[in-house]
Amino acid sequence: MNRFQKVTIYLLLLQSVTITGQEFEHSKVVTVPDMGFLPGVFSGLDILQEMKFEQLRDKRLAILTNQSALNRDGKHFLDLLAEQKDKFDVQIIFTPQYGILTDPVHSLKPPPDGMDERFDAQIKRLWGREYRPNVLDLREVDLVIIDLQDTGVRFHTFMTTVTKVMEAAAEYEKPVILLDRPNPLNGNILDGPVVRPHFQSFVGYHLVPIRHGMTVGEYALMVNETGWIRQSVICDLTVIPMSNWRRDMWIDETGLTVTPLWKGIVDPVTLTAAAGMGLLEGTNLSFGEGTSKPYTVVGAPWLVPHQLLMGLNKAGLPGVRFAETTFTPDSLSDNVSHPLYAGQECYGVKLIIENKNRFDPLRTTVTILSLTANLEPRRFKWVGNNYVDKLYGHNYLRLFIAQERDIRKLPATWSEEVIRFNQFRQKFLLY
Repeated sequence: MNRFQKVTIYLLLLQSVTITGQEFEHSKVVTVPDMGFLPGVFSGLDILQEMKFEQLRDKRLAILTNQSALNRDGKHFLDLLAEQKDKFDVQIIFTPQYGILTDPVHSLKPPPDGMDERFDAQIKRLWGREYRPNVLDLREVDLVIIDLQDTGVRFHTFMTTVTKVMEAAAEYEKPVILLDRPNPLNGNILDGPVVRPHFQSFVGYHLVPIRHGMTVGEYALMVNETGWIRQSVICDLTVIPMSNWRRDMWIDETGLTVTPLWKGIVDPVTLTAAAGMGLLEGTNLSFGEGTSKPYTVVGAPWLVPHQLLMGLNKAGLPGVRFAETTFTPDSLSDNVSHPLYAGQECYGVKLIIENKNRFDPLRTTVTILSLTANLEPRRFKWVGNNYVDKLYGHNYLRLFIAQERDIRKLPATWSEEVIRFNQFRQKFLLY
């Protein structure tokens, strides 16, 4: 038995423990009714709806949400509130980095930027110049509500934005209710390096692995209880948990309506790939942004794919096979307005993921990067002032490749810290 098999077995043993009856020093978790006799998962929003929205009655509300805040029937949180807006007053609606994405599959059309006429409420995207609410945003608010689906990938910014909203709520003494949602990549798989403090940023705000395996509510509890909010302020946090969710569930196994999860990502297989292929944003390789298949292709106008394909086939990567491809990035939406190599034909390789449970997106991606750097040493580049270090969590990836070290040994640099993080997170797990 090799070291990585031992690590996997150890993690599975730890993850088999079910933790119930937790009490937290600074946060509350609402006791929810047993829905085990009904099929499918009930999100925090579904539970709040079962409770007739009583926690919101007669309150002036600030809401952080996006397109993912749907109930079991595919109805958006804001639409549900609009049906009974005489019970409460929505003052302001916050959205994360990409706002509320349109979802043509489920006929979800976001309100125009700036104002939601149903509530006469301002819509404010927490990005660009303002990453968190200010005192004027929350001055007339009694309660902050958070309902959005995280991706389960550390360098996506949703949980950073959730933290910033909790930070502002704590500073201005406003209570927060968070409606829990699943980790779409399941709650068992943890992978990737934990961020080193020197490399913390908005895409690596907390000291967690790239795949942290926690729900939105569990992550928020960890942040609040551990004092990870800026200046260690404490938020008056209440989590309304889910019912019927298990840690081995992927988002498409929950029965919940799946909306676009991130720019260009509409399904869990693509999201799984993005947990590794997102690192390519720190390089001059295209990962298919601006095409219909982002994060499942890699290429460039200067890349010779045949040798890369040979190297990937030789690497024996699990759960995935590869084929040569060509693609041309284009501006498909406002969220992808200037993709790398826009309008240029790129030559590369596509990933055909055959088993998402066996597929290892990080191992696959670092193998792609190592092979490309060796095959194209003059053309391959790290970009954005070594932006990849922030995505990855520190500079080991760059150093391994620069020193031409065996990339198969890179996971050994994070295996023990993943085990330690898994032990640390146990006290915050709700399921």
